[in-house]
Amino acid sequence: MAIKQLALVAFVALTLAACEEDRYRGASRHNIPIPSATYALMSEKGMNKDQPIIIRSYKKESELEVWKRKADGQYALLKTFPMCRWSGQLGPKVREGDRMAPEGFYAITPQQMNPNSSYYVSFNMGYPNAYDRSYGRTGAHLMVHGACSSAGCYSMTDDQIGEIYALVREAQNAGQRAVQMQAYPFRMTAQNLAKHRLDPNIAFWKNLKEGSDYFEVMKDEPSVSVAGGRYVFNGGQAPAAVAEKRREDDVQVAALVAKGTPAIRLIYDDGDQHASFKRALASNGADALNRSASWASRDVGISREDALASGPRVVVLDNAGKAKATIRAASADNDAILAAVAAAPAEEPVAPEAKPAVAPRPAVAPAATQLAKVAPGNAQQAPVLASASSTPVVPAAPAAPAEDKPFLQRALSFMPVFGGTADQGMTTASAPVASVVPASPTTTSAPLPPRRASGLKTSSLDQSTAAYASQPAQR
Repeated sequence: MAIKQLALVAFVALTLAACEEDRYRGASRHNIPIPSATYALMSEKGMNKDQPIIIRSYKKESELEVWKRKADGQYALLKTFPMCRWSGQLGPKVREGDRMAPEGFYAITPQQMNPNSSYYVSFNMGYPNAYDRSYGRTGAHLMVHGACSSAGCYSMTDDQIGEIYALVREAQNAGQRAVQMQAYPFRMTAQNLAKHRLDPNIAFWKNLKEGSDYFEVMKDEPSVSVAGGRYVFNGGQAPAAVAEKRREDDVQVAALVAKGTPAIRLIYDDGDQHASFKRALASNGADALNRSASWASRDVGISREDALASGPRVVVLDNAGKAKATIRAASADNDAILAAVAAAPAEEPVAPEAKPAVAPRPAVAPAATQLAKVAPGNAQQAPVLASASSTPVVPAAPAAPAEDKPFLQRALSFMPVFGGTADQGMTTASAPVASVVPASPTTTSAPLPPRRASGLKTSSLDQSTAAYASQPAQR
């Protein structure tokens, strides 16, 4: 009897599991539940499903965080999700088709939620926002979705996006009108800011840091507006604690620079993914990762998996922001980047430009001495006498016959000279002039992605028929 009961329980469990999988694959995906383990985590941290949330994403670290407000009104980190794929480079999205994932502050409303996505479920980030539009940036339907494939979006696994989608939905259902998404190039640490201090996007990133500092100090959502081509947080008023954090960070950045932290730029073959997924990709291959990460999405494969085989190129910059050396890093991890910089070839010392050999010239006596000893009717100059303050006289090389010199030059040879001989400008090459190269101006424009390497495998998301400019219902 006990065996029959166990068998019945197992059969019911399997049936329910199958029904749940079918239900959340189909038209009822908008009802994806929050996992029970996440409910337990919320309970431990004094949260519930109805409280507001904030999303924070970081390209270089390939992570997405969900923060939730607690009963005391402050936000706390609920969960960090490793990112399966993002494309392009560090920096903001500028135009349609540049493969750049947006950076900035975005608002996700219920109208931007898409349970009928081709990539399980998704939500639109809201690009271009007011800041992007102020710069004339183009692009549409930049999403956070499943499928582990990106051409400008933040791509999670299907399981991850299902959970994130459910957390956003429950907060919206409880009254949160818009979920703020803070999209960063990297974590706004002093170390990252010191290394990227000469990147063309640094002014834009420092502007983003203002909002990040407010959130991290106050544990509250910053209000965001746009004025003068900048994000403005809380009307431009920073609480004293936030201003103090900025000062402390500036001091730390200066100390790191003084200790020799290199200035760098990172150039990716095409974005990146979290180290955990890179290990799975290397160990089991793209097909296995695609099956486990994208079980409910349209089969589009892992986008450009060959671009994920290694880390980014590290461009070491001089003080003017010019490239000194470029070397491949094993990963985007800080230690790997510093190891790559340490392995970069040393600069060859630049030898000074050789000057043409010029015969030394005798010291020049005062003009009165030159003219006083010229015998009448004799065109030959009298011997030159050096004054006490003059440089010792060095015998000159034999001069060319007077007949071989131009008349004007022969005539000027008898004129008094101040600061050098009369024909110095005719015979002595000018010394090379050292020029100072000004530092590259900061800009909020993203660098153009490198030309697509030959042989990179693509997914169907990279084809024009499945590009990210498609209708949101197809996401």
